[in-house]
Amino acid sequence: MKSLLKAGAAVLLAVSLSACASTGPASRAAMPDDTALGFVQPDYMIDSFTVSVPQSLVVNERNTYYPRGDIVWRGDPLGDRHGQVKAMFETALRNAAPHVQGTRPVRVDVQVTRFHALSEKARYTVGGVHDISFKMRLVDIETGQQIGATKDVDADLDALEGQSAIAADARGETQKQRLIAHLAQVMTNELTVPGGHVNAKLGLLQLINDI
Repeated sequence: MKSLLKAGAAVLLAVSLSACASTGPASRAAMPDDTALGFVQPDYMIDSFTVSVPQSLVVNERNTYYPRGDIVWRGDPLGDRHGQVKAMFETALRNAAPHVQGTRPVRVDVQVTRFHALSEKARYTVGGVHDISFKMRLVDIETGQQIGATKDVDADLDALEGQSAIAADARGETQKQRLIAHLAQVMTNELTVPGGHVNAKLGLLQLINDI
């Protein structure tokens, strides 16, 4: 029944796009102590970080084209998906740290809200979009106070598909490596670019993911 509803939603969305309708981003609850972020040149240095992947996020292991759930991840052996996602974000933050060379040391707190990569069936056929989102806040190391707002970050990535995915696997460019590199760049952008990371526009499949 859910598959039929999603298919119907996709058709309605396609029709609305043809009529030049626009779709706004989904709103998500923020962590405490929010204030407005200014679009000024960041001057941060990553002193430390924390990553949280709440157990309330639902994992789906079904090998369908679009498994419903908050976490869909097949780039590691079957196991603790929450822990695997956490480890990827931690690696990405470690990789980003050398590229964030400001003067104000901060702790970066990340709370993952969605990590929907591709099932095997989708990756080796039709492809799709890695649908990733998280909350991020900065804490001043010297004062212990939060800096600005807790930010909802969307970090979607166009997924490889079919023969492109098979060729990437053959040359050692795994889905995991690609996503960690992407997340490291997102973190770097958030901490070095005014306004932070800008989510890519990836078309119809990306919009369907937000339904």
